[in-house]
Amino acid sequence: MDHLQSMRVFAKVAELGGFARAATAVGISSAVATRHVADLEGRLGTRLLNRTTRSLSLTEAGQVYLERARQILDELEDVEQMVVARNHEPVGTLRIVAPVVFGLHNLAPVLQSFTARYPKVVPDVTLVSRQVDLVEEGYDVGIVAVRQMRSSTIVTRRLMSSRMTVCATPTYLHKRGVPTRPERLAEHACLSLPTEYFGDERVFSGPNGEVRVRPANAIVANNTEMLRQFALLDMGVAVLPDYLVGRDLERGRFVKLLPEYELPQIEINIAYPSRHHLPAKVRTFVDHLVEHFAQAEPIKPARAPAGAERLAEAVA
Repeated sequence: MDHLQSMRVFAKVAELGGFARAATAVGISSAVATRHVADLEGRLGTRLLNRTTRSLSLTEAGQVYLERARQILDELEDVEQMVVARNHEPVGTLRIVAPVVFGLHNLAPVLQSFTARYPKVVPDVTLVSRQVDLVEEGYDVGIVAVRQMRSSTIVTRRLMSSRMTVCATPTYLHKRGVPTRPERLAEHACLSLPTEYFGDERVFSGPNGEVRVRPANAIVANNTEMLRQFALLDMGVAVLPDYLVGRDLERGRFVKLLPEYELPQIEINIAYPSRHHLPAKVRTFVDHLVEHFAQAEPIKPARAPAGAERLAEAVA
């Protein structure tokens, strides 16, 4: 019998809890469904299902096989849909939702190249600073931080990781000194996100292990672009994602602080409501996003201006 079809039938039997319901869903008879599972068990030389007159349950081997079979079937469907998408021209409105700051600083170049490639797709972009229910709110695709995505029904693909950078302007550092250890942040004006984002402590990983610091907040704001603007006005030390401050570091507007210490990374994912029958406009946009960020060179901050380096050495 067809091995892949046997896997599909077995997965459907496990999902629906019976041969009759699975047979109806797949479009075959109960007898054929039973033969598919029996053939699969014969190939593997082990029982996958415990059968009684009233119920079915997975054996331990059946549970392991089901998990891998679902992965294989999902990957096969992904490949088939990718081929279909490439053979059908993407058209229509594409509803996209993304975090405000990430969208402002990163989406325009992606959408420029995407619309040049697929001119019949019209992006409809919404930028938010809250959790989003893609299905309930009718979005085709979302760009989300991991902490913003809690639904198990949403398919996600990793897009990029972003490091958090501790930074301040040379002017601020000349006035207040350069913190050379995380504990020294308690002596500085810190520009921070609310505690619901990362808690009231910053956890650094350094040469001697973990260091926990409770910043002395001068300003709290729920938008990293606003914190960036405060920092550019010489108002304090900020902890900001590198995709936001990379250009500022390159151009010397900010100095990167505490280079021997690291904060947890932020993972940015692409999310979409369903893996099944994905429209060509969604499939091509998801692939385009992955391709764009895979090819983009990470922004490497230049060395701090010489004056700031001498200042750091003097303070240290």
